[in-house]
Amino acid sequence: MFISAPTLDDLLRRVYEKLLRSKNRVEPSRGEATELSGILLQIKNPRARLSRTENRGNLFSSLGELMWYLAATKDLAFISYYINQYKNDSEDNKTIYGGYGPRLFNARGQNQIENVLALLKEKPHSRRAVIQLFDAEDIAIPRKEIPCTCTLQFMIRENHLHMLTNMRSNDAFLGLPHDVFTFTMLQEIMARSLAVELGPYKHSVGSLHLYARNIAGAKQFLEEGWQSNVPMPSMPMGDPWPSIKQLLDAEAAIRQGYETKIPLLDLDPYWADLVRLLQIFRRSKDNDTRKISSLKRKMASRTYDPYIGKKQSKNVVVHSAPEQLDLPAILETIPDPQ
Repeated sequence: MFISAPTLDDLLRRVYEKLLRSKNRVEPSRGEATELSGILLQIKNPRARLSRTENRGNLFSSLGELMWYLAATKDLAFISYYINQYKNDSEDNKTIYGGYGPRLFNARGQNQIENVLALLKEKPHSRRAVIQLFDAEDIAIPRKEIPCTCTLQFMIRENHLHMLTNMRSNDAFLGLPHDVFTFTMLQEIMARSLAVELGPYKHSVGSLHLYARNIAGAKQFLEEGWQSNVPMPSMPMGDPWPSIKQLLDAEAAIRQGYETKIPLLDLDPYWADLVRLLQIFRRSKDNDTRKISSLKRKMASRTYDPYIGKKQSKNVVVHSAPEQLDLPAILETIPDPQ
């Protein structure tokens, strides 16, 4: 089965409709589910990687997961700061066995990202530019969790970088939106590294499933409707890795709580916005609505406004008053903290 769509939301709509109608029932270790097998998904515009809905608009957790991958770590404390559910997948309460970061950047001493980039620079039409995430050892010993992703393949065709992700298994409700975000971001990073344009993204899945516990959420998604999808801004041209290094340094400072003042003047507005999003996530944990509002005003792109607005409204406590208050308007009038 092939499902193609221009944006993530359009893709999710078609996937959920088919899964809700599916008569294929399975009972894997994580609970009863409906399943589609042997599926190929495509997003024509990989920058349209963010859902604009209330229940699938997972910008902050998706960005945090991307940071975890790029930091080449399997540290539990890092990822559980963004996605608490990862605590259920750790066997020692310190690490995630199947963490993708070390497998991307240090698989048996091999930096697979660097290897693929070197190969495609030398041979742009190569069909060998494949990163392996699933390992033969992953099923030799019982584990709480092993990688759902088997391989990532990159191909340059007509000066565009195409990407094909191959997954053994994919949770359509919780996993798919995060996977599309992180992998299409990696696709764009690789495209910029190779000085080529961004091509379509394809996502092949052995078992694409919807757990029974998420059926109500999928129906809510379909009933909710969403705003017109606004793609993320284009990543700046040129080598992205120096900016990624600064972004990762800023992320560590923000997450670990020793942030003072992070210099953003030498960062392109694209990357500076990602730093501010990480700061906003931190301020939402601290219930600092004033600072969230201040950071929102400094954003270069308005693409992220709906996601920031959710963080603002989540942390606002409304007390009884004789009349209804226009909270967004009031928040925008609060001066920047000194």
